Amino acid sequence: MVTEYNIEPNAVLTSPLSLESGSDLEYKAPNLVQRLLSLFKNVRPGSNLTQFQLPPLFNLPKSQLQCFGESLYCVGDDMLSKCIDGKSPLERFAAVVGWSISTTRPAIFGVAPFNPILGETHHVSRGNLNVMLEQVSHHPPVTALHATDETKNVETIWCHNIIPKFYGTSIEAVVYGKRKLKLSSYDENYVMNAPKLLIRFFPVPSADWVGNVTIRCKEIDLEAELCYKGPSLLGFRGNNRSIKGKIIESSTSKTIFEISGHWDRTVLIKDVMDGKTTIIHDAKKSITKLNAPLLKDPKGLCSNESAVVWGEVSQAILRKEWEKARGAKNVVEEKERVLRRERECKGETWIPNHFTLSYSKEEGWDCTPKLTLVPPAPIVAP
Repeated sequence: MVTEYNIEPNAVLTSPLSLESGSDLEYKAPNLVQRLLSLFKNVRPGSNLTQFQLPPLFNLPKSQLQCFGESLYCVGDDMLSKCIDGKSPLERFAAVVGWSISTTRPAIFGVAPFNPILGETHHVSRGNLNVMLEQVSHHPPVTALHATDETKNVETIWCHNIIPKFYGTSIEAVVYGKRKLKLSSYDENYVMNAPKLLIRFFPVPSADWVGNVTIRCKEIDLEAELCYKGPSLLGFRGNNRSIKGKIIESSTSKTIFEISGHWDRTVLIKDVMDGKTTIIHDAKKSITKLNAPLLKDPKGLCSNESAVVWGEVSQAILRKEWEKARGAKNVVEEKERVLRRERECKGETWIPNHFTLSYSKEEGWDCTPKLTLVPPAPIVAP
């Protein structure tokens, strides 16, 4: 349950999504399926939901920026450090696969985070890892993430464009864009994508990560192919949250390791030559007993920080003050609409503060950080 939270002046920080998060959230609406379907009664199947606004009754008390960031800075086991500790390219690659899987966090049926407003940021530090996120586009929604650890020569850059579509009995949210991880000490660059989120209303309500993920590192001629699976259509959960895949040599397509397991339990790699198996991801160590971030420096908070932008709305949701939450959310969204109209009247184009945004038909959206290193943040993850 997401019951732990820290409320500072104008800022609310809640505990991250973890294996303890479940369908029994205290603030979640009753009769969820009926209520949700009533929201979509006038939405045609196949419609893009990027501009669809949920009432606070169906919101988590946090922004999508915070959810993305939590998957990186809220960890029980430091999987990112294991990527650097590998003694060989193959060991490091296997560790990167494990780290990528560890960023998968449970989605909860019936509730979703706030859609970030344009220019919203989320800045958090965990030890020497400093993380900055920014909503660099609103229509379409594009989120950028930059994280650096100068002591370990690690850098990761994410650029996500989520497109949710309604299909009558389900919603499919595809996460377009790339995640890049650079291990500067080894001159290794890893590029990967993310699974998509499938929300089913019938026959059994569920929210699961599904689809194919590819991880590549050209410098060491290796790649991984992963397949995320949810429960069967009839709700049988034998393969729920399962992962299967392999690590291959890119130039020859030769399989080196086979991958199997469940991202919410353990994932193993098996050496095809000698049959030896190794655990590369243990969910009990990496995504359980996670604590809410803490506000270390209130004076360092920006007005566009997620915890501030949505602070009043989040506090009202946690207290089940639904009318207050609705009013506070309307204030945030109307302010955004006013600023957009003002820019349009002046013929101005909004420019991100922390990233340079680009687009091509071949590659889609891409983001380049303006700073080499992310500075320490006023919010810290324990």
